[in-house]
Amino acid sequence: MSSEKQILITGATGKQGGAVLNELQGKGFRFRALTRKPDGDAAKALVAKGVEVVAGDLDDAASLERALSGVWGVFAVQNTWEAGVEGEEVQGKRIAELARKAGVQQFVYTSVGSAHRATGIPHFDNKWRREETVRSLGFPSHVVIRPVFFMENLLSPWFLNGDKLVTALDPSTRLQMIAVEDIGRFGARCFTDAAAFSGKAIDLAGDALTMPEAAAVLSKALGKPLEYLRIPIADGAEEQRGLCADARVVRPRRLRGGRPRAREAVRLPAARPRRLGGQAEGLTGARAGAGRADPPW
Repeated sequence: MSSEKQILITGATGKQGGAVLNELQGKGFRFRALTRKPDGDAAKALVAKGVEVVAGDLDDAASLERALSGVWGVFAVQNTWEAGVEGEEVQGKRIAELARKAGVQQFVYTSVGSAHRATGIPHFDNKWRREETVRSLGFPSHVVIRPVFFMENLLSPWFLNGDKLVTALDPSTRLQMIAVEDIGRFGARCFTDAAAFSGKAIDLAGDALTMPEAAAVLSKALGKPLEYLRIPIADGAEEQRGLCADARVVRPRRLRGGRPRAREAVRLPAARPRRLGGQAEGLTGARAGAGRADPPW
């Protein structure tokens, strides 16, 4: 039997879970990926990388119990936009409680920036309640990471519309953002340096830009002019409403003038998150304007 510690990763075929798994590969762990579609292309790609893929659903306690059997660590992420605010909260509490019962030693929960600020935003406040559940369960070790807005979503249909970058944000408002790849880097460190980060809650951001600044960066990367267009919040989708609330409650740290780093509750040595300007070329590889993107939180 291998002496490598095994980590169960939820969302392994998605953005955050996939980024954490990619970053951890080759660092002395074995992986088990939970997915509702074990026969899908994304799951097959994981199998090709040597990942154990198991069928399971965050709404199915029995499948979670099977997936949790024998694992040392868990990376837990849920999706508000699929499960709904109440459903996401139930899912998060369920996997945390079952993980504790299964004897998991390291539980890493990905929340959202400013979850602890009592914002009144439903899909922020429910994540705070799940954080409190994790803390109350008494894991031998746990870490909460709180990423802010995903840079990748600037190219989604929510925001990129022809030659316009569209949101309901005031042009002078700075929005904190982070590259999903960096979430993977920080999430991975919660396992590779588990003792150092045990019990911590870490807010993560890589840049803080106004939307006109973001449009200028993306214009250069896309090779075409982009203008920022502010739309009335009443006309915006629910995601835009959440974005505006997020920008109001997250106190931005200006990163353009100095070395970028995560805004955090604990210092992360040698961590250099990407600024939008340094990440934009990679972002333009995403499918802009085609289909529904992953949620921005």
